[in-house]
Amino acid sequence: MTVGIRHDDLRRRNRAMVIAAVRRAGQPSRTEIAATTGLSHSTISAISADLIDEGVLAEAKGSEAPLAKRGRPQVALSLAPGAASVITVVLSLNYLSAALIDYAGGVIAQEHRRLPTLGMAKADLLGEMLAMVRRLIAGQSPSRPVMRIVMAIQGITDAEARTMLWSPITAHSDIPFAAILEEAFGVPTRVENDCNMIAVALRWHKPDRYRQDFIAILLSHGIGMGMVLKGDLFTGTQSSGGEFGHMIHRPDGALCRCGRRGCVEAYAGNYAIWRNARQRPEDDVPAADISDADMADLAARARAHDGPEREAFRKAGEAIGFGLGSLFALIDPAPVAMVGHGARAFDLIEPSMREAIAKTAGGQHSKAISFDTEPDETPLIREGCAMQALTFVDQEILAPGLTGPLVEGKDVA
Repeated sequence: MTVGIRHDDLRRRNRAMVIAAVRRAGQPSRTEIAATTGLSHSTISAISADLIDEGVLAEAKGSEAPLAKRGRPQVALSLAPGAASVITVVLSLNYLSAALIDYAGGVIAQEHRRLPTLGMAKADLLGEMLAMVRRLIAGQSPSRPVMRIVMAIQGITDAEARTMLWSPITAHSDIPFAAILEEAFGVPTRVENDCNMIAVALRWHKPDRYRQDFIAILLSHGIGMGMVLKGDLFTGTQSSGGEFGHMIHRPDGALCRCGRRGCVEAYAGNYAIWRNARQRPEDDVPAADISDADMADLAARARAHDGPEREAFRKAGEAIGFGLGSLFALIDPAPVAMVGHGARAFDLIEPSMREAIAKTAGGQHSKAISFDTEPDETPLIREGCAMQALTFVDQEILAPGLTGPLVEGKDVA
């Protein structure tokens, strides 16, 4: 029995496949798009012609290169930067940034500044964010409208990506950032956990390593996790999920920023390593902010001689290792990216981390667990936000085709 397929639905699907192939490859030829998508050359030619006419795609200048001595040269296609734009917003401890990104992924304009997020009034925090986004939009060309805003925040967001439920960077909770931004600018908005955006960026950044299953762990003032399982970003049913840093390492143990005791973060976050290195009691209130320079100096002392500094990094590795080992007892081993300034001290935490993993049920697969480091999380968070926003524009705004009658078959333009 042949099933009827609506022409507009199939056209939208095929257009989406072509756009996705160009975004993934950068500047592929039509032949390369055919190999990637399985669509016929005639379909790709028709779709690409439409997308070029609409200003979504462009033929890359100077891209002609003959594949052989005979035959027509292959002309590469690229995304047209002026087709649309998106905005990314990143809010972390004492730091706010925003960027205007063109359709090809290039940065048009950006702003960033340090803010005392822990002590700011809610109205002041929102005012700073809205003013920054407003300035970016004001400088944008009307011919390249902003079609999506994605905001990343250090903390827990709801599963619908609308609200910041809780964050260690501010005393305020349950802030509906998406609704606030949409009301102010009339642009569809999502609010995402920053570590989830790191995972999204890694999949685009290094697709050969980070593909179907992998984990990104943020080693910074806090400890976070972004996880991709079977090709999908893992989120909870009520929250952004993946709160690795607040898994319990030692019941009733060291005081964590979240107010609980014994979390992985209470031993592995920058403030925890600093507290242990200075041999302060575990009940000491976590330091509000420790500079990267101070942490680098602490790591240098730990490398230079045995003592409390080295022991502090050993405890951090142990906490992360037991957490990962428990996780790998539930899921298959997967590549792990250690991200953030704390990854610069990975040599100090890796030995005790691997020892801890080996003591867990998940440690029986320890040889299959590989680690890589990415020492700067900020560009990854922004890139993850940008790709979330741009792929939404691809699939939901620019891919839909013209409506038409019901047709049979699979491969139509």
